[in-house]
Amino acid sequence: MEKKITIRDVAKHAGVSVASVSYALNGKDKLSPETKQRIMEAIEELEYEPSLTARCLSNGDSKLIGVTLPITEKGDIPGVLLNNPFFGEFISGVEYVIRKEGYDILFSGVETDRQYKDWIQRRRLDGIIMLGVYPHSLLKEIKNLDIPIALTDAYEDYTKDFHRVMVEDKLGGYLATKHLIEMGHTEIAFVTGSLKKSPLNNQRYLGYLQALEEADLEVKEEYFIEEHVNFEGGYKAGIELLKRKIKATAIFAIADIMAIGLMKAFRENNKDIPGDYSIIGFDDIKFASYVTPGLTTMKQDIMKKGMICAEMVLEALQKKSSERKTVILKPELIIRDSIRKIK
Repeated sequence: MEKKITIRDVAKHAGVSVASVSYALNGKDKLSPETKQRIMEAIEELEYEPSLTARCLSNGDSKLIGVTLPITEKGDIPGVLLNNPFFGEFISGVEYVIRKEGYDILFSGVETDRQYKDWIQRRRLDGIIMLGVYPHSLLKEIKNLDIPIALTDAYEDYTKDFHRVMVEDKLGGYLATKHLIEMGHTEIAFVTGSLKKSPLNNQRYLGYLQALEEADLEVKEEYFIEEHVNFEGGYKAGIELLKRKIKATAIFAIADIMAIGLMKAFRENNKDIPGDYSIIGFDDIKFASYVTPGLTTMKQDIMKKGMICAEMVLEALQKKSSERKTVILKPELIIRDSIRKIK
């Protein structure tokens, strides 16, 4: 077994101190050009690979970007990654960007504000990306940690102190409902997660209401259902709609996973899609194009969203900038086969 080359071996080979090798590795301007050249030649000749941990300790960086997932409803953690493929696509975008810059991702779902702050400090995170809804108290607690933080879908005023990547959710809700109306549907149900706990859900609901109002259509209480934003929540919503025996011919679900859950509930009860119910979702997760029939949905570019969050954090780290940016993406209607036209 070959002996592992250490920083001491490099120092001895170059005829310098260990501290000098450390300066050269970390780009510190404390060496003459000749000394630095001699050290770099020794590193190459010995094929020395510096320890990432040692370099991080030396320059104060951890090379870790924290990614936290939302705890908006009881039961969300630890199953949120399992229950919602949206997050996997988002994290793929984050990982694609930060990996090229030599960073890694660290995940967490923390129960209290204090634990969250302790986690950040204990892991010495260089930056954080936070998905979903968090209380004001938590953001206030971490605001002064002096590391870049990017939020997603954050509408509250107090979130303006952070980097943000958002989607025009109200517009998306409006366009989804308008498309159903243009296809001849006048009885349209709305399936959502908690409006009280999620400003994102509320924005899509406001878009739904706007489209109904413009078309002079009645908003019916029995057409509204709140459930968990996951496959099971959509399934339960579908069963509830069947129990209510409503006259709706179309349903807008605020997330594709809920729409897919609806489809399963209807199929199990011998209902045809789109023959009996037309369905439109939101997100355009990969599954949306593989279910039968293909799900019509409002696309937000999920991977791009993750990439932009990562780019914001890395840019702030590299430029040491305190400027806060907000990027708002536009949703796009993706038409597949889950909606029928009523003549």
